[in-house]
Amino acid sequence: MKYYSRFFLLVLLAVMALRVQAQVDIPVQVKPNISYTQDRTRYVLGGIVVEGVKNFDEDLLIGISGLSVGEVYDVPGESISEAVRRYMDQKLFSNVRIEADSIVGSTIYLHVYLTAQPRISSINYSGVKKSEREDIEKVLGDFRVGSQVTPNMINSAKILVKRYYEDKGFKNATVDIVQREDITGDNRVMLDINIDKNEKVKVRKIYIDGVDTKLVKKLKRAMKKTHEKSFANIFRSKKFIPEKYEEDKGYLIDRMNSWGFRDALVVSDSVVNVDDSHVNVYVKMYQGQKYYIRNIDWVGNKVYSSAALANALKMKKGDVYNQTLLNKRLSEDEDAIGNLYYNNGYVFYNLDPVEVNIVGDSVDLEMRIEENNQATFNHVNISGNERVYENVIRRELRTKPGDLFSMEAIKRSVMELANMNHFDSEALQAEIGKGIKPDPASGTVDITYPLVTKGSDQIELSAGWGQTGIVGRVGLTFTNFSMQNLFSKGYKRAGFIPQGDGQTLSVSGQTNGTYYQSYSLSFLDPWFGGKRPTQLSVSLYYSKQTDVNSNYYSNYYNLYSSLYGYGTSSSYYDYSNYYDPDKYVKIFGVSLGLGKRLRWPDDYFTITAQLAYTRYILNSWQYFLITDGTCNNINFSLTLNRTSTDNTFFPRRGSEFTAEMTLTPPYSLWDGKDYKNLATNSSSSTYSAEAQEKYRWIEYHKWKLKFRSFTALSSAVKTPVLMTRFEMGILGAYNRYKKSPFETYYVGGDGMSGYSTGYATETIGLRGYDNGSLAGNTTSNAYAYTRMTLELRYPLMLDTSTSMYALAFVEGGNAWQDVNDFNPFDLKRSAGVGVRILLPMVGLLGVDWAYGFQKTINGYNAGGSQFHFIIGQEF
Repeated sequence: MKYYSRFFLLVLLAVMALRVQAQVDIPVQVKPNISYTQDRTRYVLGGIVVEGVKNFDEDLLIGISGLSVGEVYDVPGESISEAVRRYMDQKLFSNVRIEADSIVGSTIYLHVYLTAQPRISSINYSGVKKSEREDIEKVLGDFRVGSQVTPNMINSAKILVKRYYEDKGFKNATVDIVQREDITGDNRVMLDINIDKNEKVKVRKIYIDGVDTKLVKKLKRAMKKTHEKSFANIFRSKKFIPEKYEEDKGYLIDRMNSWGFRDALVVSDSVVNVDDSHVNVYVKMYQGQKYYIRNIDWVGNKVYSSAALANALKMKKGDVYNQTLLNKRLSEDEDAIGNLYYNNGYVFYNLDPVEVNIVGDSVDLEMRIEENNQATFNHVNISGNERVYENVIRRELRTKPGDLFSMEAIKRSVMELANMNHFDSEALQAEIGKGIKPDPASGTVDITYPLVTKGSDQIELSAGWGQTGIVGRVGLTFTNFSMQNLFSKGYKRAGFIPQGDGQTLSVSGQTNGTYYQSYSLSFLDPWFGGKRPTQLSVSLYYSKQTDVNSNYYSNYYNLYSSLYGYGTSSSYYDYSNYYDPDKYVKIFGVSLGLGKRLRWPDDYFTITAQLAYTRYILNSWQYFLITDGTCNNINFSLTLNRTSTDNTFFPRRGSEFTAEMTLTPPYSLWDGKDYKNLATNSSSSTYSAEAQEKYRWIEYHKWKLKFRSFTALSSAVKTPVLMTRFEMGILGAYNRYKKSPFETYYVGGDGMSGYSTGYATETIGLRGYDNGSLAGNTTSNAYAYTRMTLELRYPLMLDTSTSMYALAFVEGGNAWQDVNDFNPFDLKRSAGVGVRILLPMVGLLGVDWAYGFQKTINGYNAGGSQFHFIIGQEF
């Protein structure tokens, strides 16, 4: 047995010796020289190493090469070259080199050397303003400090910057980007962007040839962005922008088509430099003959009759063949034929107008319609909401899953979301089209409402110190309040304020030291109960104003006398020394309102009923009709409102209508008092008691009518908008001997309310006149008024954070102390300009300059040049 063991041991030693000998015979090459002129050799890839870049995963870098360990490759060969191309295609490396570390027999080990593109350490601009630099940085996007820079990025940046200045009229602007090595950093470069805008290039003259000379002026006006220097274009930009000029050539064809010249085209055009800052534009056109409609036939229509479609088209036999109007009537106008189908669920319908016959100057049209099946809404999605509960949004939508598709329902939903004032309405209207996804296979439409949350809560803070003590005001308005979460934990909150239900809570306080204080609290729930659009409103308010004692006026007269040598003065100027707490007026009020959305005449209408009580407590108050006593006002108001505007801050279309009636009980009809002879003599010793008896219970009937409409003057987003307004109000009496001293109108000026010697008055603004001056003087209130306005608005900025528009207006109005003198055509006129700005947490701010053409009213100064500041409300 031991002999067999020795035999196997000898065999094992022999085999090991043979293997060692074999290993010694395998050729090994270190850093071999690979010649690309020799024949290719196939090797097994034994390993690959990547070197030269930091902050990259090595496995990722190896994977980019496309080479795999264990695979067989030709060296040199296409696979190695392809690996180099793969690295270069990443645009991250300025140099790529692949070498063989070693070759062991038929196995090769590769080493990849990478040089990363340099990173930008700084960007320096020259030749530009700060505002322009900020705009350019937005245009360049990722071209910023810390980014890797490539030749393609440099070239792209040059093109974008040059295009930016071309759009501003600097056609000859030059851009040069210089790279400089940053010696303070590893593989870093500094970029110098040198810009020379040169002079802005403007159009001196436009020459249009090949058409009737009578059409040339109209064609020039058809060009929207390319205008020649002339008096007619005094308010238009004359800068030459190549990109806009190309668009304007298309508008020339559109205008010719609208006149019936269907064969019109631009034959040739050229732009010739007159000097460094002016060009002449030459356009040669082919006019062709004018065409007319001979026949219009409808084919494939079943839902609507041919007669109904022809009536909706509003084009008939004998009309000029206006292709522009045809396109509008088929698909672009709000009442276009396409919208007839869309609003009835036929989202997959198609209409193709075909010219089937042309004889002389006549065209026969065949309207080929494929109606297909009606579509329904499938998924209704909401994105971007970070503010309110989703059910609060969904209750405003008119697009429910399973409902018939309707473009009108989508537009109405967008309007309702905009009027919630929690989301950016401009962004929503611009992006809603992208969220509509029809699916012909299932016959359904998915829709996503892309919301951009904006803040609508407001805070008002002001404070100071005066003779009367602390002077200031604080106001807080929370527009996304949630009453049900007020005492619950774990729900959505903004600090300690529960939010999410879209309710409005307002709290405010105002003080002028010990002389005036007011406090108010209001709550509004637009969907009381959460199931129907029933609006609940509750409000409470309290105010107190005190007076000075008689010594103040005595010292004032002493001062007056001393100025003219009749006496001496004392510390009359210190108002706080004369505070008299026994002279005051207190006002307390509470109201409860309930509103409901109507279905007839349409669901834009709402009706609101409100019950209100106000109590006035007066003590030695010399500024009012009643000096001592209490007055009570219980009233019921009914308001019919219709609002169809598309935006709360800058409406472009729609209207607002309000008809309001407010009634108190007619006490004088049953209390049996002789009001004709009650409190008629102010010098009587019993006057104060009689006045208290007469006005203890206030009675009146009040009527108000308001209407505003908004008309966009173009289809562009930044379009001028014309706002027209008419309103009037009348405060009537059941008994002509018991006219209410409360609820009158204070007409004229900025329209801003505040405390004064008039109480329970409604403030009506009329720019260009002093506050309250329309009734004849600033202390007289009116029992009737009217106001009319024509206002042109233009948006300057419509962003989520800040919105602003400019305005110019003419308006007229008047006020009367006697209702019998009411004449809506007897107006005090004014004109002016202004601006409005909407800021987060602040609300609406504005300033107007106006000129009132009626300098005096009833002998009192009233009109002339006036500045008006607007806070929190709109004229």
